[in-house]
Amino acid sequence: MSAKRGLNLTLKIWRQKNNKSKGQFEVYKLSDVSPDSSFLEMLDILNENLVNDGKEPVAFDHDCREGICGMCSLYINGRPHGPDTGITTCQLHMRMFRDGETITIEPWRSAAFPVIKDLVVDRSAFDRIMAAGGFISVNTSGNTLDANAIPVPKDNADKAMDAAACIGCGACVAACKNGSAMLFVGAKVSQFALLPQGRVEAKRRVLNMVQTMDEEGFGNCSNTGACSVECPKEISMENIARLNREYMSAFIDRG
Repeated sequence: MSAKRGLNLTLKIWRQKNNKSKGQFEVYKLSDVSPDSSFLEMLDILNENLVNDGKEPVAFDHDCREGICGMCSLYINGRPHGPDTGITTCQLHMRMFRDGETITIEPWRSAAFPVIKDLVVDRSAFDRIMAAGGFISVNTSGNTLDANAIPVPKDNADKAMDAAACIGCGACVAACKNGSAMLFVGAKVSQFALLPQGRVEAKRRVLNMVQTMDEEGFGNCSNTGACSVECPKEISMENIARLNREYMSAFIDRG
């Protein structure tokens, strides 16, 4: 049985020293890339070649390489995480590309995600949104009631778990023509709002998180649905609707 033929590829990669520098695309050639290798393994091969040639490797984010952490944020041929659905970049395999293809690789494009270097962006805006309200208050003095002892309707529990699947990769922002973070914030608000443990400070939470989202410079949602389509965890736009309901209720009560 003959071995699989390797891919010959042209890589058009965004290179940028820092967020103060002007970036540009640079072109690299790779040959005999295994179709079974992951996209990040392909970039590892490229960087090994660059280092061997005395050149600076391409900076890109990654960590778990198991589709869990959301670090591998790359814009590939015009799509967040590349030409597949329901996956992160580390789960993308080179068999999705053709021999001789040119692959364009860019960082997330959003004013709220400034470029740190090359393909790495600063997504700490998401951390600040979470810090603004992503918590619950629990009385730990005395005999604390076990969380499993609090009745939760199964439908609510399932929806909360689906929302909690969001890994904060930022693909929703990169896919949105407005650079909106509504899907991310909607998911984080929903995972608490659907559970009784999260109702104590629900109004304060949603007001603080939306305010921080706006302060960080994310755009407005225009309901095109690109965020949900490109989300690697397929987070539903239902969470955006829930965010709007939670916010309006909290805003009216505050007045």
